[in-house]
Amino acid sequence: MKGILIFLVVFGILVFVHEFGHFIVAKKSGILVREFSIGMGPKLLQIRRNPTTYTIRWLPLGGYVRLASGDEESQIDPGTTVILQLNQQNEVVRIDASESEMPIEGIPVQVIAADLVDSLTITGYENGDETKKITYRVNHDATIIGKDKTELIIAPRDTQFQNANIWQKLATNLAGPLMNIILGFVVFLLWTYTVPGPATTTIAKVEPGSPAQTAQIKPGDRLVAINGHKTDSFLAVSTQIDQSKGKILKIKVEQDKQQRTLSVKPQAKMAGEEIVYQIGIQAKTDESVAGKFKRGWDTAVSTTGMIFSAVGGLFRHFSLNKLSGPVGIYSETSQVSQMGFSYILAFLAMISINLGIVNLIPIPGLDGGKLLLNLIQLVRGKPISQNHEAIVELVGFGLLLILIIAVTGNDIYRYFIK
Repeated sequence: MKGILIFLVVFGILVFVHEFGHFIVAKKSGILVREFSIGMGPKLLQIRRNPTTYTIRWLPLGGYVRLASGDEESQIDPGTTVILQLNQQNEVVRIDASESEMPIEGIPVQVIAADLVDSLTITGYENGDETKKITYRVNHDATIIGKDKTELIIAPRDTQFQNANIWQKLATNLAGPLMNIILGFVVFLLWTYTVPGPATTTIAKVEPGSPAQTAQIKPGDRLVAINGHKTDSFLAVSTQIDQSKGKILKIKVEQDKQQRTLSVKPQAKMAGEEIVYQIGIQAKTDESVAGKFKRGWDTAVSTTGMIFSAVGGLFRHFSLNKLSGPVGIYSETSQVSQMGFSYILAFLAMISINLGIVNLIPIPGLDGGKLLLNLIQLVRGKPISQNHEAIVELVGFGLLLILIIAVTGNDIYRYFIK
């Protein structure tokens, strides 16, 4: 149960931050955001704060921001009976097309024609009286209740995503992945203060009877170089000692403001099933705010670089085992949840950066695919036709869905069957 709850929290944070990026930049760009949803499937809860409807849905796997767009026009089919609520200027301000048994208060109208994009009118028979055809003016900010009982603002053409300029489109599409990468950096900077500070090249402790003690290395000494190679970090020290394979090392240390070169023979020890070489020293940690901040920033940068490298390797040598879907993330989250809060933070940061970078891959169905279309429009000097864009998105979504199914099946096999 603990693993499931932590998974839902981690996944929810990732989705919320990603969609919030699209949401806030779209709003700042003047693009109408009709719905901000956390979760998928049937609606559990909705709150309207003009002009956006905020919803929580039953399936806590994903989320979306519904922007006003040409392929999401609020259409009402001829013959549909709707309930229209008017304001004092006799403009339609609410449209109930849900066919609910408990409709809103208003005028029942059998629709003949409706245009909620350009002319903003609804023509029909009031109270089913086919001898009296009436045309109603629809308010620019009217709302419509769909068959799933979700109330959204209509999408007039001037508010649609397609009518935004190319830079607004680029910014909106880029914002989601960028927010995930930023979240990863922020969480790594929080994580760094939940664990001991980074190891320095100053000795904190020397184990009794160890090679270091035999060589007269003392607490407070600073390691300067090993075999002539400068030791800028304790990781470099550990690496050189381990790679020595037991051969004598010439270690230059600073003792009492004087430098000395000492001969040390590393000792072999078992670490699990592996043999490692040590000299019996523990490093002093840097507990300063600046030192920890630098460690958090450097970790975020190196993680970003490794993920970019891994994505490149995926294209060179594709394998489903290099990918993880919700099942894989859940399994890894369950393992990390047993290791403590700091590990959960580091895992969240890594997954967030990974999600942001993967979403930048220029294939249809991902934000990177949309960015690619935006860049093509920028080069051509005119937008791609909506029909061609819709076909590309449809094909890309289909291929992405197949990949998701394959990855999920592989994750189930790897983590629960194999």
